[in-house]
Amino acid sequence: MSAPLPGNVLLRPAMPEDVDRVAGLKERVLRQDLEPLVGWDPQRSRERVVEHFSAAHTRMIVIDGEVAGTITLRPDGDALWLEMFYLDAEHQGRGIGTAVLRRVLAEAPAEQELRLQVLVGSAARRLYERHGFVAEHEDGVDIWMRRAGRTPEA
Repeated sequence: MSAPLPGNVLLRPAMPEDVDRVAGLKERVLRQDLEPLVGWDPQRSRERVVEHFSAAHTRMIVIDGEVAGTITLRPDGDALWLEMFYLDAEHQGRGIGTAVLRRVLAEAPAEQELRLQVLVGSAARRLYERHGFVAEHEDGVDIWMRRAGRTPEA
């Protein structure tokens, strides 16, 4: 069963033309935290989004009819990578990110390991920890986290 979303929030499949929206969301959401760690290069940031964007694995977070965020769950070997989870600041702190994460995690196969990277110092780390992710290591910029797959109930 899918986890519920607030009534004004929906997830729609991404389209290839959403790549620019995702690049803009990344800048609005991450720039403030990323700039002190490694600086900000808008061209490099956009190139990284273009390189890693997968419309097939991405959903756009739509709030009151406007795109306000994005989330990707990309398969990679035996794991799923949670990536490009951005939510505009005006919608943060209201439980929307939690509801979206719950929905996406509920739709993932229970036995599948989940992985992600989060910036050092990011408030998002606490969100991920509340959903069972544990830090494996960090490099001063990123923290790599994982959530082990669960054995299906018999």
